[in-house]
Amino acid sequence: MRHLLIPAAVAIGLAGIAAPALAAPCKDAKGKFVKCPQAAAKPAQRCKNAKGHFAKCGTPGAKPV
Repeated sequence: MRHLLIPAAVAIGLAGIAAPALAAPCKDAKGKFVKCPQAAAKPAQRCKNAKGHFAKCGTPGAKPV
């Protein structure tokens, strides 16, 4: 019966060690929890053709705006 309790104790211990590692990026320099910053999304590149109409970038004659 004792051999069944050892893996359960190890699993509980490892779960307690892994939790603080996940929360570390959302702390400030003083160690207080703060809201995690959102990654800035890169705006989509737009291109226009020779006539001035929007075109898919990569098509012949399309230039970035």
